[in-house]
Amino acid sequence: MKCCVRYYTSTHLPASQMVVQVNPRTRQSSRTMEGNLQKVEANIVLLGAENVGKSALTVRFLTRRFIGEYGDIESIYSHCDKIDGRDVCFNIWDSLCAQNGGEAARISDRQLQWADGFILVYSICDRASFNVARQQVQRIRQAKAKFSSTAPVIIVGNKRDLQHRRAVSGEEGRLLALSADCGFFEISAAETYHGVVMVFHELLDLIREARALKKGAAGFKGIVRSMSAVFGRKRTE
Repeated sequence: MKCCVRYYTSTHLPASQMVVQVNPRTRQSSRTMEGNLQKVEANIVLLGAENVGKSALTVRFLTRRFIGEYGDIESIYSHCDKIDGRDVCFNIWDSLCAQNGGEAARISDRQLQWADGFILVYSICDRASFNVARQQVQRIRQAKAKFSSTAPVIIVGNKRDLQHRRAVSGEEGRLLALSADCGFFEISAAETYHGVVMVFHELLDLIREARALKKGAAGFKGIVRSMSAVFGRKRTE
């Protein structure tokens, strides 16, 4: 099914950044979403070293097509879809990686505050990119305390089709994800669309679970405060 991509400029974005809107299409996911059918919106930031396939993975998800080469431009894509009868809007920030090694793992405060969830991409053929992902996991964990964030993270080992060039084992990726309480996938954005969709849909489910837990915790705190106020008044009477 064809999907139209439209490009927009915005005065709120730097010159190296553009906004892209993708027309919606209808598709059913394999997992059932609970609750009412109100629109769901998810802000997702893709992070990772240079040349790991962040843009290829994003465009594969948006259009089902694989494009191997991209210019140095940071993009925010807006993609609306219908999943299990529910309208879902993915806002995807495809970030640029700094060229110098010292800044390669940097994540801006703006990204950390904007994101509902993160996808950290590394190439299984490039150990340096895996090390960048490891550093970014730590930075996100530190930022969660700073911003009181509950944004989930999925780590993605890309380029699984290049097994003959593998430099990072699947077990290393799984152990990193396990140690940081992250999701984990190994995929090939070049070969399959299905694996890419699983990544984004799994992150959407994690985002919704995190929101439900946060809402429940807030509701519980409100009940505790109300009860404390009632009993406090009774003690003073």
